[in-house]
Amino acid sequence: MRLPRSLEVWKLGTVSYLDALKLQEKLMSDRKINKIPDTLLCLQHPPTYTLGKRRTDHNLLIPESELKQIGAKLHYTQRGGDITFHGPHQAILYPIVSLRDIGIGARNYVEKLELTMIELASLYGVKARAGNTGETGVWVGDRKIGAIGVRIQYGVTSHGLAFNIDPDLNYFKHIVPCGIPDKEVTSLRRETGILLPAEDVIHEQLVSCFARQFGYSATQSDLSSKGFKVSIASSILILMESLEQILPYDYLKQTSLPIFLLATVMELHFMQIDSFQSLLKFIAD
Repeated sequence: MRLPRSLEVWKLGTVSYLDALKLQEKLMSDRKINKIPDTLLCLQHPPTYTLGKRRTDHNLLIPESELKQIGAKLHYTQRGGDITFHGPHQAILYPIVSLRDIGIGARNYVEKLELTMIELASLYGVKARAGNTGETGVWVGDRKIGAIGVRIQYGVTSHGLAFNIDPDLNYFKHIVPCGIPDKEVTSLRRETGILLPAEDVIHEQLVSCFARQFGYSATQSDLSSKGFKVSIASSILILMESLEQILPYDYLKQTSLPIFLLATVMELHFMQIDSFQSLLKFIAD
């Protein structure tokens, strides 16, 4: 009997898109050299439109100058796929995993992401399906409920999937979602018409579906409930990486410099540093 693979899950709460991107890049770099295990980021974003590497700006239907008026931002990325929207009440997973270690290819990986969202929808009696030819993501009839956009570099993944729990669907009216015209976007709330459980519960279910599809045993770290700020965390990770180029690595491991940085940047008392043990371990290991 094959034992489940290990997966670290970071529950980050609401994180700006750029901060999440910086964190993904750092984790991806470390996963390539086996410095960290397969890791799954579970989070939400403030209202954000993102474009894939094909730069299909024509699928943004309002001038970029007007985005501020609707409380949204636009970011260009190196992921696959077309334009999409991320926002509150949407469950986002960014897997940082080694496909070589899992033993699957890119196509199978995307199929498993689709199955992850299909399984979640089925828990609420919603029959979802993978897209037809030319349709990315996951659909309920002709209505899209989940988007997929991935980047794979040297066999390590980043970006991932976004499942609509109950986002403001008006944001999708300003784009051609995923470059597919004349198709609606839907949500779990719209398809069920019932009072859904707390979003944290649905996020947990999505993570469990992901773990089952990929054969993982997940270890979760809730980094949102204690005021964890990814923007500062990612800056510290980058700073520590720079210091490694200057100071001997053994020296960094033996000193309290990482703790010192956290206490200084976050303006915390030392007794509060326990909130960041996952980060400290990540830096020191």
